[in-house]
Amino acid sequence: MATPLPPTFVVPATLTETRRDPLKHQELPPLFPEKLNILNIWKYLDYKHVVALGVTPLIALYGLLTTEIQRKTLIWSIIYYYATGLGITAGYHRLWAHRSYNAGPAMSFVLALLGAGAVEGSIKWWSRGHRAHHRWTDTEKDPYSAHRGLFFSHLGWMLIKRPGWKIGHADVDDLNKNKLVQWQHKNYLALIFLMGVVFPTAVAGLGWGDWHGGYFYAAILRLVFVHHATFCVNSLAHWLGEGPFDDRHSPRDHFITAFMTLGEGYHNFHHQFPQDYRNAIRFYQYDPTKWVIATCAFFGLASHLKTFPENEVRKGQLQMIEKRVLEKKTKLQWGTPIADLPVMSFEDYHHACKNDNKKWILLEGVVYDVAEFMSEHPGGEKYIKMGIGKDMTAAFNGGLYDHSNAARNLLSLMRVAVVEFGGEVEAQKKNPSVPVYGDDHAKAT
Repeated sequence: MATPLPPTFVVPATLTETRRDPLKHQELPPLFPEKLNILNIWKYLDYKHVVALGVTPLIALYGLLTTEIQRKTLIWSIIYYYATGLGITAGYHRLWAHRSYNAGPAMSFVLALLGAGAVEGSIKWWSRGHRAHHRWTDTEKDPYSAHRGLFFSHLGWMLIKRPGWKIGHADVDDLNKNKLVQWQHKNYLALIFLMGVVFPTAVAGLGWGDWHGGYFYAAILRLVFVHHATFCVNSLAHWLGEGPFDDRHSPRDHFITAFMTLGEGYHNFHHQFPQDYRNAIRFYQYDPTKWVIATCAFFGLASHLKTFPENEVRKGQLQMIEKRVLEKKTKLQWGTPIADLPVMSFEDYHHACKNDNKKWILLEGVVYDVAEFMSEHPGGEKYIKMGIGKDMTAAFNGGLYDHSNAARNLLSLMRVAVVEFGGEVEAQKKNPSVPVYGDDHAKAT
C-alpha cells in the first residue's frame, strides 16, 4: 500500500524558519532575510513565472466555458500532450539531463522542438536545475526540495526569486558545447511561441477549421496539463509511494505518479540509477517514455541505451528488504537474548528441578521455565512433566514430536538460563562425575 512521507519529512509551514539539513546535520539559514507575509511577499515573487503559470489556467477555464470541443480537436490535443510531454521526459530529462542514451540528429531536433512546446524552460536551464536536484536532493541547495513541502516542490519554487548561490552547483559543460542545445536556448522565446501556441492551434485550424478549439484546448489547456504532469515528478514522486531501493531520501515509486508523468513515477529507482534510460524496470510497469526510446533505438534513431547491472539493482532491493525486516523484528518480543542469560552447570539445572521444584526443561543447551505453559501444552501436560530436569533436545526434535517453528518462537519467551557445555551428554563428556537425571546407575552411585 502506498504511504505518504512520514511526519519527520514535513517541513515547517514558513519558508523562513531555520531547518536542519538531513544529510549534513547542520543548521541552515532561512530562505529569505525576513518572514514572509502578505505585505512583503511581492518583493520575492518571480513575476514572469507567476504570470505564465497563473494566466494559462484562467485562459483554459475561459475556453472550457465558451468553446465546445470537437472530437478531432480532442484527439489532437491528447496527441500533442503526449508529444510535448515526451519532449520533456525522453528529451530534456533522460537524453540531456542524464545522458542515459544517445539520439541521432533527427530525433534530437524533434525532441528539442517538442520540449520547447511544453514551455518549461530551455534544455540548458531545465537540465541545470535537474542535475542540481539530483546532486543536492532534499538539501537546502536542492532547487525544489521536497523538505520544503508539497506545494513548494510542485509549484512554489518557480514563483519566487532567490540568489543563485542558494541553488547547488551542477556541471553543464557538455550542454554548453552542444550546438543544438545552445541554438534552442538562444531562440527559446520564439520557439515556445511557435511550438507552444502557433503550431497546435494551426493544426486544428488548418486541418478542420477549429481555430478557437485549437487555441484553447490543443495549445493552452494541453499546456496546463503538461506543466502539472511534469511538476508532479518534483512533488508527488517525492511524497507518494515507497522506497524499494533506498529510504534515506524522499524519492518514491508509485504507479499513480508514473501514470500521470509518462512513466517518471518510479522515482526511487531513478534517483538510485539516474543514468538508466528506464524508470520502470519490469515489463508490467507503466513507462511509455522507455517504450518510445526503445522503439526509436530499434529503428536506428537512438543508440547506446544505458541500463544499470541487474545484479546491483537486486542488491539495492535486497538491502531494503533486510532493513525493513529488521525494523519489524525490533517491534516484536524475542525473549532474553541467549548471550545475556546466566550460565549454570547441568548439575545445578538438575538440582533446581529436583530439589527446588523448578519446572524447567533443557533444549539445545537452553533452559526454559514451562511452569505456566504446562497446562496449555497441546500434546498434554504429562509430556512436559516427563521432561522436567532432563535434556529433551532429541525428544523435541522428533524423538517424541518434531515441533514447529511456532513452538520454538513461543519457547523463546521462556528462557531463563543456558547450561555450560550445551547439555546433558556434553556435560557428561566434560565432567563424568555429573549425575544424569533418570539414570538409575548414576543415582545409585
